[in-house]
Amino acid sequence: MNNSTFRSLGSILDEDDITKLKKIENPEVHRFIDEYIRLCNPEKVTVYTDSEEDLQKTRDLAIEYHEEAELKVKGHTIHFDGYYDQARDKEKTRFLLPRGEDLGPEFNTIDREEGTREIRDIMRGIMKGHHLHIKFYCLGPTGSPFSIPCVQLTDSAYVAHSEDILYRQGYSEFLKLKPKDPFFKFVHSEGELEKAGLGLMVSSNISDRRIYIDLEDELVYTANTQYAGNTIGLKKLAMRLAIHRASREGWLTEHMLVMGVNGAGGRKTYLTGAFPSMCGKTSTAMVEGENIVGDDIAYLKNIGGETRAVNVEAGIFGIIDGINPDEDTIQWEAITSPQEIIFTNQLVTEDGENYWNGKPGEVPSEGHNHSGKWHPGKKDREGNQIKPSHKNARFTFRIDTLQNADSHIHTPEGVPVNGVIYGGRDSDTSVPVKEAFNWEHGIIMYGACLESETTAATLGKEGVRKFNPMSNLDFLSLPIGKYVSNNVEFGKQIDKPPSIFAVNYFLTDGEGRFLNDKNDKKIWLKWMDLRINGEAGAIEGPTGLLPTYKDIRKLVKEVLKRDYSLDDYNRQFRVRIPENLKKLDRMKKIFTERVTDTPDTVMRHIEEQRERLLKAREEYGDYILPESMKDRE
Repeated sequence: MNNSTFRSLGSILDEDDITKLKKIENPEVHRFIDEYIRLCNPEKVTVYTDSEEDLQKTRDLAIEYHEEAELKVKGHTIHFDGYYDQARDKEKTRFLLPRGEDLGPEFNTIDREEGTREIRDIMRGIMKGHHLHIKFYCLGPTGSPFSIPCVQLTDSAYVAHSEDILYRQGYSEFLKLKPKDPFFKFVHSEGELEKAGLGLMVSSNISDRRIYIDLEDELVYTANTQYAGNTIGLKKLAMRLAIHRASREGWLTEHMLVMGVNGAGGRKTYLTGAFPSMCGKTSTAMVEGENIVGDDIAYLKNIGGETRAVNVEAGIFGIIDGINPDEDTIQWEAITSPQEIIFTNQLVTEDGENYWNGKPGEVPSEGHNHSGKWHPGKKDREGNQIKPSHKNARFTFRIDTLQNADSHIHTPEGVPVNGVIYGGRDSDTSVPVKEAFNWEHGIIMYGACLESETTAATLGKEGVRKFNPMSNLDFLSLPIGKYVSNNVEFGKQIDKPPSIFAVNYFLTDGEGRFLNDKNDKKIWLKWMDLRINGEAGAIEGPTGLLPTYKDIRKLVKEVLKRDYSLDDYNRQFRVRIPENLKKLDRMKKIFTERVTDTPDTVMRHIEEQRERLLKAREEYGDYILPESMKDRE
């Protein structure tokens, strides 16, 4: 730390905090902290380390500053976001790009000079009267080839507390930094506050809400918001920085779960999986009998010719809506146990119980929620009925408290990736599970061409298919074509690339009845384990490799303890030629008109798949029973 920076920080930091910063030998850390203390002008500043004492200090301040309130169960707290601060602000989330640089039409951007000037004007003096918390974290396990050190400046004790749960502490990583080592930087202010339900303080100046991402400086600004998707910088905001860095360095940042499937003789097969919202990602990661490493974001690297992955996070920020003990056994046990959990935007009764939509039992007759004092039938100023709990209400806890947590969650080298899953919501086209012919075919036809069909409950319009390559469209920080190419090229550097699978839990009979049971995903995962380990054959179809009837029937009997008829198998796994051809038409149009940098290999695979489908239709007709096609061992 140079003398001028020391003098500046010394005017607001006590000697203990100065000593903590002096131990970090990276001058950019000091410069960054000094600059934003000067800009934001907080009344008080605290520098935190990895100690339990500092973690407890943050918990206590979240209560003291009325950003959280204690609930009846020990360790449980509730936080409210403002009524109109309940989701990611996509319109105000922008990339700061140098003049002349273009990411493509999918991205919300602003000129870097103009955007930096605007956000700095908003943040000038924004922390007056506030307490600035300086926190250090690590994305990925500490002491790992995956580790990315991060520094978070925030005046929200709730944000700091949330990140303490969701991420690994990183002060020790900063002590290892060399003077020119890079790190991710985050500056957040909740801005002016007002009282909400239970007297909790929420951001009030929503019109000046901004989330700006500077890829060049690896810096994220967020202002005038508390909602975690806008403020917990290390989550999806850091993901954008990491995708950009990974593209330069030749590895992958993916919107993926990581899990272990337990096989014969104590074998464990590790899978990653990308699913758009409401397509079964969390339920897959939480499948009973298997092990979870992570449920949201993964880094994948080539280590010694092998694909290895880590969970970027150490906690879960999950949607609580509808969770119940019958269908969500593992999550239910976790969120009802006395442990450190932050709940958000749910109803709280006078005796400190929290209620979320779909929780067993009667709906309370009154309480407090994100709208203030609540009663049945309450409406907002637009006339919309306010439910007891917001549909996006959440819980935050550490992942290693789950009963099915894998033993390698924090292993520095990560876990070996044996397979990759892509899952969408599709009522009429794709079979419940299939395997790609090879890495490139899977990345393009299952990953890059991933779609999710909307439901009436989500968008008010049913059956609209949303294009969402690798379930990552909302979080990309480079053009789509470049992102797809990076995934293809990554597999070429691996001695034995992971197998790639597609799943679809939402196939129907044409009259709205699902052909999959909610527990069938257990079978599809077990089949993947068998395929990866050479213990199951497959049928070669025009869009991929399909399971044989005998293998699925055996698994259903062993795992689900029920019979599985040939009729059920044929209804689930028949190849639907017309619907698959329509999907190829949609993909060709998207990659021709919407994606501006489509790699040639994408169009080649689309046309090759079309040729296989047309050839199969000529030989077998529009709808093909799998037993008609040949086995491929």
